Amino acid sequence: MNYLNKKSVKDIDIDNKKVLVRCDFNVPIDENGNIANTKRIDESLETIQYLIRHNAKIILCSHLGRPKGECNMNFSLAPVAKYLSKTLGKEVKLAEDVVGESAKNLSSKLNPGDVMLIENVRFHHEEEKNDPEFSKKLASLAQIYVNDAFGTAHRAHASTAGVAEYLPAVCGFLIKKELTVMGNAIDEPKKPLVVILGGSKVSDKIGVIYNLIDKVDTLIIGGGMAYTFMKALGYSIGTSICEQDKINLAKDIMVKVKEKDVKFLIPVDIKVGLEYKPDTESKIVESDSIPEGWMGMDIGPRTQEIFSEALKGSGTIIWQGPVGVFEWEEFAKGTLAVAKAVAESGAISIIGGGDSASAVEKLGFADRMTHISTGGGASLKFLEGAILPGIAALDDK
Repeated sequence: MNYLNKKSVKDIDIDNKKVLVRCDFNVPIDENGNIANTKRIDESLETIQYLIRHNAKIILCSHLGRPKGECNMNFSLAPVAKYLSKTLGKEVKLAEDVVGESAKNLSSKLNPGDVMLIENVRFHHEEEKNDPEFSKKLASLAQIYVNDAFGTAHRAHASTAGVAEYLPAVCGFLIKKELTVMGNAIDEPKKPLVVILGGSKVSDKIGVIYNLIDKVDTLIIGGGMAYTFMKALGYSIGTSICEQDKINLAKDIMVKVKEKDVKFLIPVDIKVGLEYKPDTESKIVESDSIPEGWMGMDIGPRTQEIFSEALKGSGTIIWQGPVGVFEWEEFAKGTLAVAKAVAESGAISIIGGGDSASAVEKLGFADRMTHISTGGGASLKFLEGAILPGIAALDDK
């Protein structure tokens, strides 16, 4: 599907129109009810400010957490409304409901340039079921629909896909940027293209491997998923994570990359731990002989050098998933080394959201990456070439 052909907010007349904007305000809230990280809200500001400048009457919506279809005020968007009011320099009123009297009343009183926020759409179980009647009620609040929540674009929910059936539907600037940067990296990558895949499961990344196999020049495997490949090679992996039912698949992937003449790298040495905890006893071992009772927790120093060397001279790097348990300092060195090498490569660097994004932000390399996706699951599906319902539902140019 050609997602680059979707209409954006610039392709439609929004002057004096009520515009329902699906944002991703699913931010962490601390025990005091304050937002711990505002990045997801900040990413939506370009679209919101554009709508304000062009005299739209703006109705924002989002989910937060997992209230499981119930009105649970622990998941209220009140802290988001407060932050938006301060950041935009104008009051952003919060409706007490989603499609009830409060939302209808506030939306009916909007003037051009006004901004309001309806409550957490997941307070209704109909949201995740993509219920048509609920979608209609949401759509009835507005005249135009803008989706700018890339992080939920892979889900066919009422506020991400259903509402687009009833209104002219376009994307915001954040989704446009995600589609353009990642789309170009897949369709017309600056060569050589290096793909780094980490995280815990091979099953999560199968689609990415098969979708990019004809385009990638070097494929680097790290993280928990590497041990399934090691097991497929007959290595001793101790108590390391392994998807036993994916061993034959790992063998098949290794055959395919060889047929395609893709450079294929897995760890040659591993930092192992006795237990899965941050202060466990650890040591460096060869990747083909992890001792019984020990588990792989990070790539070793030689692997760090090999992976880093492979990134030099790259044209495009796509990185999805950390190569070790980066949350713990003792096992973050591998991911740190890879992040540093990506930052210094001079390549177009695309970080696929989720844990990869958390890693480069935590390790201090975020400002040196070309693009950090705002959606882990959505970017994974995009890299697989899968249909993203929240984007497929938007109008074509």
